[in-house]
Amino acid sequence: MLSVYVSRGTSLERVEVKDGADLPAEAVWIDLFNPNGDEDKKIERLLGIAVPTREEMQEIEVSSRLYVENGARYMTATLMCQSDTAMPKTTAVTFILASKRLVTVRYDEPRPFTLVSHKLARVCPPSPTGETVLMDLFGAVIDRAADILEKIAAEVDDVSHRIFEPEDSVLDRSRVYRETLITIGRKGDLTSKVRESLVSIGRVMLFLTNEAEAMGWAKEKRAQLEMMQRDLQSLSDHATYLSNKTTFLLEAMLGVVNLEQNSVIKIFSVVAVVLMPPTLVGTIYGMNFRHMPELDWLLGYPMALALMVLSAVLPYFYFKWRKWL
Repeated sequence: MLSVYVSRGTSLERVEVKDGADLPAEAVWIDLFNPNGDEDKKIERLLGIAVPTREEMQEIEVSSRLYVENGARYMTATLMCQSDTAMPKTTAVTFILASKRLVTVRYDEPRPFTLVSHKLARVCPPSPTGETVLMDLFGAVIDRAADILEKIAAEVDDVSHRIFEPEDSVLDRSRVYRETLITIGRKGDLTSKVRESLVSIGRVMLFLTNEAEAMGWAKEKRAQLEMMQRDLQSLSDHATYLSNKTTFLLEAMLGVVNLEQNSVIKIFSVVAVVLMPPTLVGTIYGMNFRHMPELDWLLGYPMALALMVLSAVLPYFYFKWRKWL
């Protein structure tokens, strides 16, 4: 799908391009979503640039993601997608700056694109260019990453309270433990994806900083770049902190599970030890030896029962005295 945005005073208007029609020369932002061959040719005719394929966008080498070709700056970043669902993922998005226009190539729908398109449709700076749209997109991406990290931090704190301040009324602890482990795993995975995205955007920012002078960017726009880099660094540090915290909570949760299992095993061990002396007494008097004086004794049976009870009670009170129970 091909979306073209054209400046209309104080807003960017989305213009529909019919099949076979050329792109408007005054286009500021061209958004390619799952582009086909015909749409790629339209971009090439208007700007004289080649649109990277999906396979090329997924390459991880820096030289394949950040480069200059025919005067156009190609920047591929990894952005978060579907972060509010149970299956968050990252997607590669390519930003191309050519002739003061911005071309974006994507195969998923990161939320910042929708937010920026709605924002620019309401209001935008006078005489917008692809560079200003690019900065708005990066600002929205950074804000979105911050919102995701804030949500993760709140949910991780809730998990921490559940681990270290458990409710005594909970009966099905195995279900609670299972849900807690799943939550920790999901939050850790989401945090790692956000951090991957932040690192990728940071590389793009560094590339833009190095190319700003060649592109003739004003001092104000360079200062905005530096501010975004500081925000990215702080968010990356926070993502690292959350990653370490989820790892700590995972280890703590596993420790709690081990303690619960040890308590159960301890009960069985104590029962086995307490029943061992009575079993020994019963086994002795169950032997079929011919000469056992107690068998002919009138009080032999009560004596054996009393001996078995005593041999069970004494170890129990001994364990209580040693505080093993």
